[in-house]
Amino acid sequence: MQHIPRTMSTQHPDNASMPFFASNSLLEGDDEIQEAYYAFSHLGCTEQMWDCEGKEVDAYVVKKLLSKYGNFFEKKRLGRDLRLTLRVPNPAIEKTEAKILLETLEAIPRSFDTAQVFYNDDLAPIFEVILPMTESARDVNMVYHYYRDFVAGKQSRELFPGSQKVSEWIGRFMPVEISVIPLIETQKHLVFADQIVSQYLDGKKVESQRVFLARSDPAQNYGLVSAVLLDKIALQKLDELSEKSSVEIYPIVGVGSAPFRGNLKPTNPQNCLSGYPSAQTFTIQSAFKYDFDQGVVTGAVEEINSAKRKKPVLVDEEKCLEIIGRYSNEYAAQVSLLEPLINKVAAFVPRRRKRKLHIGLFGYSRQLKGKSLPRTITFCASLYSIGLPPEMLGLNALTQKDLDYLESVYKNFRADLADAMKFYNPECKKIIPEKVSKSLKTDFVDFEADEVHAKATSEIISRLSGGSTEGLEALVARAAYARKFLG
Repeated sequence: MQHIPRTMSTQHPDNASMPFFASNSLLEGDDEIQEAYYAFSHLGCTEQMWDCEGKEVDAYVVKKLLSKYGNFFEKKRLGRDLRLTLRVPNPAIEKTEAKILLETLEAIPRSFDTAQVFYNDDLAPIFEVILPMTESARDVNMVYHYYRDFVAGKQSRELFPGSQKVSEWIGRFMPVEISVIPLIETQKHLVFADQIVSQYLDGKKVESQRVFLARSDPAQNYGLVSAVLLDKIALQKLDELSEKSSVEIYPIVGVGSAPFRGNLKPTNPQNCLSGYPSAQTFTIQSAFKYDFDQGVVTGAVEEINSAKRKKPVLVDEEKCLEIIGRYSNEYAAQVSLLEPLINKVAAFVPRRRKRKLHIGLFGYSRQLKGKSLPRTITFCASLYSIGLPPEMLGLNALTQKDLDYLESVYKNFRADLADAMKFYNPECKKIIPEKVSKSLKTDFVDFEADEVHAKATSEIISRLSGGSTEGLEALVARAAYARKFLG
């Protein structure tokens, strides 16, 4: 059994500060090659997610890593000690990116050939891909079977009757199969994550399966409380499936530094370790890596790597869904009112990666049909930049009974709110809709405002209320530096 990573470095552009090796303000190309090496060699992450959505596919990432950092990878075997896992487009959702999936899958055997020459063995450096926005077992099976039957599978075929087989002409196509990790993002599918995985595993002889549970998109779609409860429901059901099927299920939870997106920072790794004890892998996103001193980051990564995985937090699914229903409706109504302001500020949120981000899910929300919002990191950054942490939205829908239950299953609830409320600026009421302003609850937790952040957001609010946008991007960046995350 191969080691299943505890820490997965990702390319999420949520960092306020740029890494020392960045050639400019946008990470791209070979910067991301160096980033992967840095995450492995200096930070101690044991997996790098390589995003193939919304940018040109770098089919030679394995070749570049092994040729540029050969001494390191001789000691740390790519494909055994360390993992490189590709995040591919989902053709069912991302129609314009669909053929990038095929390019990416075709590059896997070429990476195998490179590693075989380097290591002189048959261990594949890449053998898993992540499929975002998974809605059914069929989505996952399409990728699995396409690779097995049309990528690796073509090696046994003749080009025409009597010709050589493709493998005799071109060489072997290895590995012969890959694992596909479903990334599940919507409420409907998170609640039935166990069914999606069970149907995908049907007929396959596997000992283990990884499952990726989104944390950021559910927060944007349904609010902070809903996102946490949905992931807890999914983790509970996946644990039950593992016991019933005798297949080890290894969940990945996609957490970021903002409390709204997971509240995993180098200064508080126990937050997520205790909040999602049955998760095997946690994402180490860009703000975690670049907005704190390296020593603090390395220590936190080691703490996560060495932590023992435990059983999930048990929740009452029916009660959770009832809370989610009321809370998410109020949250969505408030976001709908804020949408013009969010989009206005979003134009001044600095970019951190040179790519077109993949499609968001918020546009599919029934409550906000027709509303167009930026991706989650920019969405968060826009609200924090006006002193309105998104964690505060929808809280007025919670009853005391709800709060009592939440504190029993979401034990970090008040700590997460306190971390977010440091960035609340009451002056935001000058520019937000009155209905949202009157609904804000500020008495759930005690908090002390961050003075540097308050000063920056007050200036942003002043300029927006006066109809000026001059210098807004610099002010948005200044507030982000104070938070130690962009969004």
